[in-house]
Amino acid sequence: MILTFFDQFSSPYLLGIPLIFLSMLLPTLLFPAPNNRWITNRLSTLQLWALNMITKQLMTPLNKSGHKWAIILTSLMMLLLTINLLGLLPYTFTPTTQLSMNMALAFPLWLATLLTGLRNQPTTSLGHLLPEGTPTPLIPALIMIETISLLIRPLALGVRLTANLTAGHLLIQLISTATITLLPTLPTVSILTTTVLLLLTILEVAVAMIQAYVFVLLLSLYLQENI
Repeated sequence: MILTFFDQFSSPYLLGIPLIFLSMLLPTLLFPAPNNRWITNRLSTLQLWALNMITKQLMTPLNKSGHKWAIILTSLMMLLLTINLLGLLPYTFTPTTQLSMNMALAFPLWLATLLTGLRNQPTTSLGHLLPEGTPTPLIPALIMIETISLLIRPLALGVRLTANLTAGHLLIQLISTATITLLPTLPTVSILTTTVLLLLTILEVAVAMIQAYVFVLLLSLYLQENI
């Protein structure tokens, strides 16, 4: 069987059962459960500090009514962050490189923010479709443009996360393949390529963290518009 660079993005199967659900649930096992030593455990203390910092960053722009979403947004942030970082390990599968999964996360949450705004303040939510002071002849065109830009928000969320992670994984695989290929013939160039690979891996760790944060931050901004 001839393998291609894109085979790493296909969901693994075991006995005909897709393992993507297992790869999504596995990161939750890495978080320690509460017990009597919860406060004195260094790992739990570091985890609580990270959760507190993430929650502060996400909830600061929102008013008090938006704080009800703190658990959802923080849990989503930790899930995406853990999946993205674990996907950089060798012989692992990254579910967030699948557009279907990212859309399954983005669309319901975006729709929930939209419905929240239409239920609580319908006039203000619909007013976003037409900027104040718009000339009368431009009103129909601007309403159509704003409606399209509103509807493509979940697609933009899913495609942004998928494209950034997919591009990074492909670059890592291409450079690592070049490193192994050049090692017997051009060891000096291979060492240089290895250095580039290490730098790229560090960059991909940063990208994995940033993309998880951007995904949740944009959802919180969409929520801010509707509350």
